[in-house]
Amino acid sequence: MGDMANLFGTGRFAQPSGQEEATDEAQEAADEAAEEVRLRLAVDGGDVEAMSMLGAMLLRRGDFDGAETQLRAATAAGDRAAANNLGVLLHQRGYADEAAGWWRIAAVAGSAAAAHALGRHFRERGDEPAAEYWLCQSAEQGHVLGAYALADLLEHRGDDAGAGRWMRAAAERGHREAAYRLARTLDRGAGPDRDGEDAAGEEVEQWYRQAAARGHRRAALHLGTILEKRGELKEAGRWYLTSAKEGEARAACALGFLLRDAGDTESAAVWWLRAAQDGDGNAANALGALHAERGETQTAERWYRAAMDAGDDNGAYNLGLLCAEQGRTAQAEQWYRRAAYAGHREASNALAILLLRGGDETGAEPWFSKAAEAGSVDAAFNLGILHAGRGAERTALRWYERAAAAGHTEAALQVGMARLRAGDEREAERFLRCAAGGGSAEAAYRLATVLDARRPPPPAHELGEPAQEKSECEEWYERAASQGHRRAQVRVGMLAAARGDVVEAARWYREAAEAGSRNGAFNLGLLLAREGSEPEAVVWWRRAADAGHGRAALRLALVCARRGELAEGQRWADRAVSLGPAEVGERAARLRDALRQELSA
Repeated sequence: MGDMANLFGTGRFAQPSGQEEATDEAQEAADEAAEEVRLRLAVDGGDVEAMSMLGAMLLRRGDFDGAETQLRAATAAGDRAAANNLGVLLHQRGYADEAAGWWRIAAVAGSAAAAHALGRHFRERGDEPAAEYWLCQSAEQGHVLGAYALADLLEHRGDDAGAGRWMRAAAERGHREAAYRLARTLDRGAGPDRDGEDAAGEEVEQWYRQAAARGHRRAALHLGTILEKRGELKEAGRWYLTSAKEGEARAACALGFLLRDAGDTESAAVWWLRAAQDGDGNAANALGALHAERGETQTAERWYRAAMDAGDDNGAYNLGLLCAEQGRTAQAEQWYRRAAYAGHREASNALAILLLRGGDETGAEPWFSKAAEAGSVDAAFNLGILHAGRGAERTALRWYERAAAAGHTEAALQVGMARLRAGDEREAERFLRCAAGGGSAEAAYRLATVLDARRPPPPAHELGEPAQEKSECEEWYERAASQGHRRAQVRVGMLAAARGDVVEAARWYREAAEAGSRNGAFNLGLLLAREGSEPEAVVWWRRAADAGHGRAALRLALVCARRGELAEGQRWADRAVSLGPAEVGERAARLRDALRQELSA
């Protein structure tokens, strides 16, 4: 199991040797025999309490005949405990009605245990009013089992207030199932978004902890979940381990994930295997994913099928993913469909993508819609793309907005761009900020351009005046540039050049140019030429001109003309005329004509 004991501090406990156990059992047997002898001597002397105690001892041992003789004698002498135990004996022998008669006698005499037993008897027969009466008698006398049984009855009848009161009473008296059920009720009432540190959360944890400490395996599981969410992983692992050892498959699965996250994959696999063999589909999927990562696709497929057999639809979805990765499109579609028909939203989205790639746009749209309606953010975004491709911009925008509201970065970018086109700059800024904050380089660049357009012209910079701090738009340009956005890199270079930081400007221009930006290559050429590195500038202008940059072509024509390379200069001037823009074309045409005249002279 790797270093699990060290990770969770479980430690080891020394187990008594077989010889010590045998000695203890022999001593207990000797003590019980001695006690029986003492009780029989007292019974021979007419001691009613001894008769009752001896009958109870024989009942526990399974000597029903001997127990019945002693219990009837004690009951005839008015011992209410004996009457209760006689009822238990008769009930075990199948004489339920006669047992109820003796329980009634004991209950009337004040036996809380007998009142509890009588209440259970009436509930089994469907007489709930009588059951409630006797269970209430038992609970009000402080009988913990009576309180729990009464709470269960009231909960069944829909009396939540009464059930809660008696469930709490039973829990406070140490009933572990009552503590667990009380915690579950409080947990559900607190809702999924509650803060684990508030008063309600503390009480939920308290009751889970009480039940778990008394050996309740599901309480230990829930306690582990609370602790894991809070980041207390070592203690969470200990409770998962406790629950898993008691046979709780979900705890074994959760323990496996905790171990995996701690880097102990081998131990995680052991617990997932244990959970999967007990029918936990999530663990079977985890095992499938583990083997898939190792390239053991056949074993992975076997575990995904086991997950399906356990009723986990993720198994079919994962099988679809596995087949898609292997290029088995038909099988992938089959498994995606199976999961999608079962309501698996991600499988519905994956199926739609598969159909769309195959050219079946009509078949894809309903699956995108089904996934989106089920809450798939990716499917909502994909529907936006689908409708945008058809020219249905308003419908596309509606789906983009839905995905953006759920935090989809690219959808927020699309909504921001649509708002910009519509002239709603404030709303555009809001969506672009969301997308940029989510990591979209294009959104960061677009946001920077919006903010840049609002900036007032910078004041004249006087000698000795400190450099101004970077504006927000520059920060967004830099964020986009650092993510590889070429236009942002060029813009950051231009801003750096305007500040006189030639080294920084050259760095950004070069980065953009090397990524394929023709503006970056042109600007880098300008910077190098100003710094006296014209041969290197020509290299970058040539790259920009070859990519269709008219000004770069004009610069090359001028360089060639200055060097006397008239034919080459004329060729680049022709190129600049064809590339434009208009003012560049006009200048290039004049230069071309001059070079032509020079060549023909």
